[in-house]
Amino acid sequence: MSDDIIDLRAFLERRSEVAAPTGTMALWGADGERSRFALPLWRVVNITRAERGIIFWRRASGDPTPRPFVVLDVARDPARLDVMAERADFGADGSTQLFDRGDQGVLVRLGVKDDREWGLLADGRVRPRELSPRDREDVLFLSGECAGLLFLRSFADEVE
Repeated sequence: MSDDIIDLRAFLERRSEVAAPTGTMALWGADGERSRFALPLWRVVNITRAERGIIFWRRASGDPTPRPFVVLDVARDPARLDVMAERADFGADGSTQLFDRGDQGVLVRLGVKDDREWGLLADGRVRPRELSPRDREDVLFLSGECAGLLFLRSFADEVE
């Protein structure tokens, strides 16, 4: 086991087009084991050039208001918890997993469990272009990590 400190500069150097962090980072809802969401969310935020990454849920039937589960905000402290319903809308097509909506952010469908739809939203900054195929693959891979934590480690069961 190494005693080295995790150095995120190596990740940023490999991805030279990704902007460096601004110095602010606020994490909400990531107490205890939920802290496992922090690294994949941070990577998604940087790949998408966003200011904030949110794992959220909403009822598949009934009240569709999106509710934050874990939030990583690299632009403001404390973290912004509001989730705009139109940015968190998966639409009617159940087969689409990733929605690149430009200045509205990037939305990924994580799955459904017990009448709850789960998603990951990276938003807050206008991007100059759509995600490249490589970036889309990376975002989908990292979203899969988050979905695995939600459903295989039963974090989704913690919501009442």
